[in-house]
Amino acid sequence: MEKNPISPQGLIRLQHELLNLKSVERPAIIIQVATAREHGDLSENAEYHAAREKHSFIEGRIKELEDKVARAEVIDPSSVSGTHVAFGARVKLTNVDTEEVVSYRILGADETDLANGVIGIASPVARALLGKEAGDEVKIRTPGGERTFEITALAFDA
Repeated sequence: MEKNPISPQGLIRLQHELLNLKSVERPAIIIQVATAREHGDLSENAEYHAAREKHSFIEGRIKELEDKVARAEVIDPSSVSGTHVAFGARVKLTNVDTEEVVSYRILGADETDLANGVIGIASPVARALLGKEAGDEVKIRTPGGERTFEITALAFDA
């Protein structure tokens, strides 16, 4: 079974979503399906079909979250340190050609939030950075073509 690296906070978010789906969303949609079923002919009952579709989505998400939680390999970023890029690292990159500066934090795939500079450890950018040190140049394939970045800063914190 392949492990799913995740921070403690990321695991808590997944567990809260799972609990909400099981204890709030699932019971509510079961009631909606039953109510819609009482409205008569199921073949032409749009409310019933919409409720069944939502129920199916919720059940699928529950299974997906249960799998992710079961495979979770919790790594506390505050306990990681070193001079090489690894899980939990905050990395500052400078585009060699344009001098544009970007910063990323590498966490689990389920914690990805590009708007806040968090990328998943399995992303192409993170894979290119893993194991590198501050001062190294890294070639990263982007939708706009291959670009070269220099790692200008590397830090591990909570």
